[in-house]
Amino acid sequence: MGKHIYGVGDIDLLHPPAELEMRKHKLKRKIQTPNSFFMDVKCPGCFNITTVFSHAQTVVICGSCSTVLCQPTGGKARLTEGCSFRKKSD
Repeated sequence: MGKHIYGVGDIDLLHPPAELEMRKHKLKRKIQTPNSFFMDVKCPGCFNITTVFSHAQTVVICGSCSTVLCQPTGGKARLTEGCSFRKKSD
């Protein structure tokens, strides 16, 4: 599929498309949801799994091999190269 360009009267206000809802500010959405999440990060060296917050404000290191897993930025944490992650389910 491609990107849709919506005009002023082209969307249903009661049931807006998911892509439009996710672009809005977290407090302006129809149902307020946070942008942050917890994720399982796999260490590239020892394959140990560590739970990390998506907007971590400190450097996260692996507990067993002391490899840096992610670096903080102004918003979301940046994973180091070689690390894989998946979102934690509720």
